[in-house]
Amino acid sequence: MRRRVYLCLRHTLAFSLLLGIWAPKTMAQANVQGQWSTLPYLMPINPVHVALLSNGKVLVVAGSGNCPPSQAGCPSGPPYGPSNNSGALLWDPNAGAISQFSLSWDMFCNGMALLQDGRALIDGGTIKYDPFYGQSNVAVFDPATNLFTNVQNMAHGRWYPTVLTLGDGRVMAFSGLNETGATNTAVEFYTVGSGWSTQYIAPWTPDLYPRLHLLPNGKVFYSGAQTTSKLFDPSTTTWNTNIASTNYSGTRTYGTSVLLPLTPANNYDPQVIIMGGHSPATNTSEIIDLAAPTPAWQSGPNMSEARIEMNAVILPDGRALAVGGSVNDEDTTTASLNADLLGPDPNNPGKYIFSSAGANAYPRLYHSVALLLPDATVWLAGGNPSRGSYVQQMEIYQPPYLFNSTGGAAIRPSITSAPSSISYGNAFTVQTPDAASINRVVLVRNGTVTHAFGMDQREVELSFTAQSGSLTVTGPPNGNIAPPGYYMLFLLNSSGVPSVATFVQMVPVVAQPDFSVAATPSSRTIPPGTGTSYSASVTPSNGFSGNVTFSVSGLPSGATATFSPSSVTGSGSSTLSVNTSSSTPAGSYTLTISATSGSLTHTAQVTLVVADFSISASPSSQTVNRGSKTTFTVSVTAMGPFSAAVSFTVSGLPTRTSSSFSPTSIAGSGNTTLTISTKPRTATGTYPLTIKATGGGLTHSTTVNLVIK
Repeated sequence: MRRRVYLCLRHTLAFSLLLGIWAPKTMAQANVQGQWSTLPYLMPINPVHVALLSNGKVLVVAGSGNCPPSQAGCPSGPPYGPSNNSGALLWDPNAGAISQFSLSWDMFCNGMALLQDGRALIDGGTIKYDPFYGQSNVAVFDPATNLFTNVQNMAHGRWYPTVLTLGDGRVMAFSGLNETGATNTAVEFYTVGSGWSTQYIAPWTPDLYPRLHLLPNGKVFYSGAQTTSKLFDPSTTTWNTNIASTNYSGTRTYGTSVLLPLTPANNYDPQVIIMGGHSPATNTSEIIDLAAPTPAWQSGPNMSEARIEMNAVILPDGRALAVGGSVNDEDTTTASLNADLLGPDPNNPGKYIFSSAGANAYPRLYHSVALLLPDATVWLAGGNPSRGSYVQQMEIYQPPYLFNSTGGAAIRPSITSAPSSISYGNAFTVQTPDAASINRVVLVRNGTVTHAFGMDQREVELSFTAQSGSLTVTGPPNGNIAPPGYYMLFLLNSSGVPSVATFVQMVPVVAQPDFSVAATPSSRTIPPGTGTSYSASVTPSNGFSGNVTFSVSGLPSGATATFSPSSVTGSGSSTLSVNTSSSTPAGSYTLTISATSGSLTHTAQVTLVVADFSISASPSSQTVNRGSKTTFTVSVTAMGPFSAAVSFTVSGLPTRTSSSFSPTSIAGSGNTTLTISTKPRTATGTYPLTIKATGGGLTHSTTVNLVIK
């Protein structure tokens, strides 16, 4: 790769100088509106696609940069790089340095996502201009080596696709023009290490760069620009194509869409706001609560100006900066230079309001971008309403939280140390001398922005407790709340002032090979001097293949036990045989079956009841005339802790008779009445009857005589 390094002034120094020379009126408003400044160096390529990397640098990808080969001064083809003012670069906000790279294919109008390991996935691009055909090529940029590496191609091309990170770390690609210029209606999933999935064709045709958001339930919400919102379930690859309809009747083309911050206080209720779009543009917004029983778009606050090709950036304090755009698409004479801050309405709980965020200096239209930086400022760049030229100046927005009431710099909390990686639902420690004053802890996902949309833009608030000099913070509950990857960790004090962020990697807990053990039946009842058996089954998980041995504890005195087989490998079952002696005391015993493989031990419990019951019947003989009925009383007496349900049968009855027991069963001890009914033609005679009682795996019987006259 070829590169060129631009050594520039630090924008932090520029910020300090500006604080010293701006007029008092401007300074006094800084804690309300924030402040804008322009960096003292230029962007050497058209910043069409940008991503904040985990090392704090910004990857900028232009490809051919909306400069077709048919136009004078534009790249005639690959390579795209410093020699033809195209390609890609890294911008270091802290050092003010820019390093340029060459590209072997045209990544213009791709979709970009940041993988779990911090690498950038560049999905698709441009084969040709006018008409546009989409690339099927895919590349990965590694910030550790500053190299682009091609990976497996998609099934078909994508120009203007949206890519979205799912809760399991896969990247979903949707829409874009394919290699023949038709809209690609297939969903594909990219998995690191195994590449692209098969295609899943949608039952509808999306617009280009569709606005997609991952919801806490794992589904993907389509918020526009079309008027009918939709829902995709990655687990079933099915669509619900009619979730809600927008109030604005036009398509919000190149307006934007933001998933508002997810917080544990409201059970991570997902709300999405859409704003601006269309040409002539609208200044309206709409909000939908996707946790509502019947989600519906509700009118939101109006921005100060109508905007198409705008940007919206979530800030650490939960507000969102709306900036740039114009009334008419790609028309600088109608540029929207007044920025807005979306935040809670102090006079209307649960509602939002826009307030002024001051004015930026340059028109930011088509191909403009905005990113939140780790110092909690916003970087604004680009704007390319006409081919072959773009806004080279870059601006920095310092939000109001960075200023005190006099316009001076606010005192910021600081992070002394934090772990480099965190996992779902687990606690971690953040060292800070400002622990007592911390009011909020938030994660903001590293941004990837293009074409008026922050793909994967996400803020998640975390619960925490404060100690002296540290915070104990609990990680997000799962990947649907915070997909795997890199985030900026901010601490905010009670005044809403954020720290400078530290990068943390959200990683799933890697499941280790393991197994479980279960035993059936849960209980056996035997009299002393007899035996019984149970089955112990081992089920592996996460590739477990070890040898598992068995043991049992809790046997009563006089009892012995054996396992056959004594061990299993990976999975399988073993029979536990238990034998008691005549001297084994009656009682109920909990047996613990232990299954052990190396350092892993799991247990299952069963119950052994050493008990019995006896049965008797009275009278020993009954005489009944034909056509009449008679009864016997059958008694069950528990011996020891016997408490099983005992049911009854009788045999030996002649024909033309019937019998019934009331009650039909007895738990433990008790009596039941056996009623025998004869018919007029029942044969006379003496009949020995056998009454059987069965319960708890035991059967006993007694006999009586029935005399029929």
